[in-house]
Amino acid sequence: MADKIQHIESLVIRSLRRFRDLYFPGKLVRGDMAVVDWAGEEEQGLALDSLPVDVQFLIMTFLSPADLCCLGATSQYWRAMVRDPLLWRYFLLRDMPYWPSIDHVTMPHLELLDAPLISDDESLDDREEGEGEGRELRFDYMSEYLKGCPSCRQQWLPSRPAYEVVTSFLQSLVTSPEPRYAMFGPGMEQLDVSFVRRLMHAPDVLPVAGIPLRQINGIGSGISYMFNNQQRLNILTLYSTIKTERDRARLQQQSISSKLFTVEGTDDSGCPLYSPTPEVQQVCQVVDGFIYVANAEPGRAELTGEVNSEVAQIRAVLNCFRGSTCKPLLVLSCISREQPEATTDGVSARCRTPCVYMAKRLGLPQLSYPWMVQDTVAESLSGLLDGISWLLRCSGVKL
Repeated sequence: MADKIQHIESLVIRSLRRFRDLYFPGKLVRGDMAVVDWAGEEEQGLALDSLPVDVQFLIMTFLSPADLCCLGATSQYWRAMVRDPLLWRYFLLRDMPYWPSIDHVTMPHLELLDAPLISDDESLDDREEGEGEGRELRFDYMSEYLKGCPSCRQQWLPSRPAYEVVTSFLQSLVTSPEPRYAMFGPGMEQLDVSFVRRLMHAPDVLPVAGIPLRQINGIGSGISYMFNNQQRLNILTLYSTIKTERDRARLQQQSISSKLFTVEGTDDSGCPLYSPTPEVQQVCQVVDGFIYVANAEPGRAELTGEVNSEVAQIRAVLNCFRGSTCKPLLVLSCISREQPEATTDGVSARCRTPCVYMAKRLGLPQLSYPWMVQDTVAESLSGLLDGISWLLRCSGVKL
């Protein structure tokens, strides 16, 4: 990834330089050093325009998306520079791994993650003249970035009308029913820090509101929690096997067969086909949504070969109920504890699977159900409340 980012940095600088030389020849510099007449007031105002392209690019990398848009509104030159598709593709590759969440609305186009970089001979000026459009101009990288960037999402949402604010206040005075969710996934069983145990003993994050005395054929018991001191929700925990087997598998870093599903065979591509057990099907019929706890620690899924099984089991659960209502799926992309970022060739990298790549790994963009991936840490439960808030809103709860 570091080599890829460094490569595209050089392509962006080359593209911006060629574009400026072709369409703004009056802003040329000599020997990579800006030529500015500081005696003239007009030239003083254009000092930023006259900087070498390398320096201009460096400045733009420190600006927020909103600041970049403001910079593009200052002149025709900067409007053209900040709309360079390669520039925003660079921002996507650089920033996507650090986005803490992604959902079915804000997920970037899948081909953005796999599309090859443009060749060294291709530049912005070629695209302006209509040459070499096919591959690179299929995507509006600027729109894809602004749609997915967490700091920009709220700006793109429609504002709530006044009557809706009043209605929400009146609805808050009425007690909402307690939604129920089924929680399952390898992140509950493979991590060094037990996510479920931390969840049950975190009154400052999600206090326990009650433990119903019921079980569904021994699979798990539902626990009620209080969200934001105003809304109760019930989470039914579905473990794949008993605690002794889970502990042994975690110590030996081995995968075990899940007792929540039965194997029905394989599809044409060799991927397994699962069917939930009758007890799990009964649970899926009565819950309002699902929480999938994924193991986001790097290398875990590839090491144990569980990727295809995860995708198949998620689809089996979502497809086992019948009804017109699409039940939401919250994926908690979980690690045991927060780790310091690793640095390679001056480029920092997070010690976890980014949520965008987790969504791709689980095949979520192909689902017809609303879904969200939220980065979570089992030890601190950071990110959990954001995911629960989204899940409740998708279930029709007014917060």
